[in-house]
Amino acid sequence: MDHMNIQHLQQYIMTILPMSPDKAKFFAEQFEYIELDKDALLIQENKKCKYTFYLEEGYIRSLTADSMGNEVTTNIFSSDCFVNDFLAFFKQAPANENYQALTNCKIWRMDFETVQNNFHSHLEFREFGRLMLVTNYAILHERMLGMIKNTAEQRYSKLLEKHPAIFQNVPLKIIASYLGVTDTSLSRIRKEVAQK
Repeated sequence: MDHMNIQHLQQYIMTILPMSPDKAKFFAEQFEYIELDKDALLIQENKKCKYTFYLEEGYIRSLTADSMGNEVTTNIFSSDCFVNDFLAFFKQAPANENYQALTNCKIWRMDFETVQNNFHSHLEFREFGRLMLVTNYAILHERMLGMIKNTAEQRYSKLLEKHPAIFQNVPLKIIASYLGVTDTSLSRIRKEVAQK
């Protein structure tokens, strides 16, 4: 291993699915360590997803363009999570969005063939994969409902409560896009919440 911190990935695997440290280490060692520079693309829209990624350190966003050609941030990922267009990855189809580094990132990746081999050979890996998909579905579903049911201020407050560090590491313009508000609205909301 060319990177000392494989324990970080090993621990993460064990928090998702309790298993022996040896088994978690066995899975972790099949990931390859890479570093991604700020602004670089991890996944490119309309290109096949060859890898699944674990974000050890840094911030990544997924983005697309609306019907008017405006850039829209659909998700912001912060460390200790898997980052992927899961549907495109498992179907080996072109990605629907770009995934861009917002900071320098430390990442572990596993290619599709290795993922498939582990699914077929190891019950724990199948269960780990299932839990990852369920967790990510739940996050996306909660986000979708939040965009409908919550006010912009509630969405902002929830993000601030759950991921305060995002505000130190991600440009406000991108956070505004993610929350579905204009930059001006976000400034106003921030002032109002700060005064409460």
